[in-house]
Amino acid sequence: MTLTALIPTLRRSIPDPLRASSWPAHTKATTTDLTVAGISMLRLAELCGTPCVHTGDAMMPEWRQAPALARDAAVVVVRISAVLQYFDAERVVLIDACLDSVPAVWEETRLIGRASTAKATTAVLLSGESHEVPCTGRHVVPLPADLREGDRLVVPCAGMVTLREVRPQPLRTSPFADGPEATGSEPVWLGSLA
Repeated sequence: MTLTALIPTLRRSIPDPLRASSWPAHTKATTTDLTVAGISMLRLAELCGTPCVHTGDAMMPEWRQAPALARDAAVVVVRISAVLQYFDAERVVLIDACLDSVPAVWEETRLIGRASTAKATTAVLLSGESHEVPCTGRHVVPLPADLREGDRLVVPCAGMVTLREVRPQPLRTSPFADGPEATGSEPVWLGSLA
């Protein structure tokens, strides 16, 4: 239990602490952002859109602040597309990525873009977008109680993660389809290369 977990209003002046072994080397937290090797994850999401991925060197668990040799760690930035809260049911947070195939460290997920002073409660993270392969993952994560649509979350991952593994891909029937997707400005097969 950290001081910011006990007194959430402190998040305006000090960031939630990071467990260094879960994040890439040279990760620093501020009250509203996270930087990895000097790159702001909030700015990266503004430039690239979400979901986006940043990969760096992993931390050695035995040594503090020393990058691991030949090991990678990644950070995935996602956007909240909806928050569903019912009376006595679990809070469900829909995100714009499919994180089923990535080795995410769920308990280290954090909000960026604003300093929340709400107490952290459990939420169920689900993919809210359509994918070629349906996302079935149901991840229970402690997140601030005041999450809203448009907020961004940062999820650390052990190992290398590629954008193709997390980006939603629209359902496609056939590269030679005669439907409305075949009449777009680009051929259907060209979109599948992205």
